[in-house]
Amino acid sequence: MHIQLIRHATLKLTYGGQTFLVDPMLSSAHTLPTTPNTPNPVANPLVELPFSVEEVLEGVDALIVTHTHPDHLDAEAVSKLPKHLPLFCQQPDEEKLRQLGFEQVFVVEDETSWQGIQLRRTGGQHGTGEIGKQMGPVSGFVLRGKEEPTYYLAGDTIWCEEVEQTLQTDQPKVITLFGGAARFLVGDPITMTKEDIAKVAQAAQGSQIVVAHMETWNHCLLSRKELREYVAEKNLSEQVHVPEDGQGLDF
Repeated sequence: MHIQLIRHATLKLTYGGQTFLVDPMLSSAHTLPTTPNTPNPVANPLVELPFSVEEVLEGVDALIVTHTHPDHLDAEAVSKLPKHLPLFCQQPDEEKLRQLGFEQVFVVEDETSWQGIQLRRTGGQHGTGEIGKQMGPVSGFVLRGKEEPTYYLAGDTIWCEEVEQTLQTDQPKVITLFGGAARFLVGDPITMTKEDIAKVAQAAQGSQIVVAHMETWNHCLLSRKELREYVAEKNLSEQVHVPEDGQGLDF
């Protein structure tokens, strides 16, 4: 399998002979509004795509949308994505995605199969308390394919019971976490902190972890440099990978 971080949560995942585009957000830098009530009030996204939109879309066979917050599916992506591509999503987003014009929306209630790949939806917590409730439902996905390592795309979640249970049940060999420690002016982080990432690494010691969702959106405050230094201190550098935008990794 091959994982290429495009930018933020947007990934190009080649798995089981198919190429998935995950959580496409394709806007140019500083063309989207700041997320309000956050410590860094600047326009989003903070950086440009590493490639042209045409290069991002080249060879894509299907889409995975973990949830429809604008940093995971923006208007630019909606306008540019081929609407005939199969799109896998959580049930709460089905009607919205159909209204946006996507023709093949496949809701993963529990498990589904496509082109010899099994996809299982997993839960998560997009924050704690009232903020977590307001952020709405989010999902992750576990993929299994012939002669491929089991892959866990955790989605926008903090370390929580749902993540821990997925690690125990599915025992993924490759994991993508959405880091950044995104937060508002009040409340706890709503995506993985460096401490959360270390907990995942400890709970899944035989896995390889790729951390995305960093240095692109204004309320993501955990930098790559800080995370790399932290995982080095914890002796996790061989397990936890922190790629740059555009970088690809093979497993």
